[in-house]
Amino acid sequence: MSKREAIARYSLIINKLRRRPASFEEILDYLKAESEIQSYNYVVSKRTFQRDLNDIRSLYGIEITNDKRNNVYYLNQQEGAVINERILEAYDTFNALSLSDRIAEHIHFEKRSALGTEHLFGLLHAIKNSVLIRFSYQSFKDSKSSTRSVEPYLLKEYKGRWYHVAIDNKDNHIKSFALDRLTDLEITKSSFSKVRASEVEHYYEDSFGIVGPNLETSPEEIVLKFTPQQGKYIKSLPLHHSQTIIEDDEQSLVVQLKLHITHDFIMEILSHGADVKVVKPTTLINEMKGLYRKALEQYNC
Repeated sequence: MSKREAIARYSLIINKLRRRPASFEEILDYLKAESEIQSYNYVVSKRTFQRDLNDIRSLYGIEITNDKRNNVYYLNQQEGAVINERILEAYDTFNALSLSDRIAEHIHFEKRSALGTEHLFGLLHAIKNSVLIRFSYQSFKDSKSSTRSVEPYLLKEYKGRWYHVAIDNKDNHIKSFALDRLTDLEITKSSFSKVRASEVEHYYEDSFGIVGPNLETSPEEIVLKFTPQQGKYIKSLPLHHSQTIIEDDEQSLVVQLKLHITHDFIMEILSHGADVKVVKPTTLINEMKGLYRKALEQYNC
């Protein structure tokens, strides 16, 4: 059996179980049906099926568990649900790209520079083993790079970029570093004690984006009013986990959030243009007015 058939079979098994748990017999019937449709032989023995489950776990990190009481298999997503969903998304993409012939004319990728994902494995190793790392880093506001020594704690994704959140040994402050602006990564042999792990873990809990909050202030109650059309997007992809709906009718969608007002959050509001209005707090309303005035001044000739 070819590797192509094996990969396709893994995909079929995963997609079958994403819909609902199923017994081996139900999975086998599904594989038989797909074999006839696709003109491949996906039918396997129970022993080969068990090997498939191990391969799926090893290759893609997707755990399939056997519920012996109900005689069914299911995708185990009890822990790290968000991570599991992202793994499945990545798997869908990988499967589509690896099994398709002459895909260039059918898929248009965004043209972008490297995201620094080559550092993910090393950073995860350092985080899991609590070892210090050193690297060269140049932020957009600095004219030259500097060497950093930090305690790495977690990885965070924001707007298509990856960041690692760490405690900078220079000033003992929590900071985020973009992976695409990081070079010469060195995983040292010096370990550290994660005494501030909880603090780092909750650092962004009441914030939007990657800009760190001002911890001397408290999160604020924010109310935003969206047009009905834009409101559909906001309901399908909430701005923040604190988002709750206050009003939802044919005239508008009004939502409430509780978070620190950071530069990233203000940029997010601006990105919605005339489709959003800040209802409260007054300080944010005034700040938005000032930004819009400055924008209009650029067009006054």
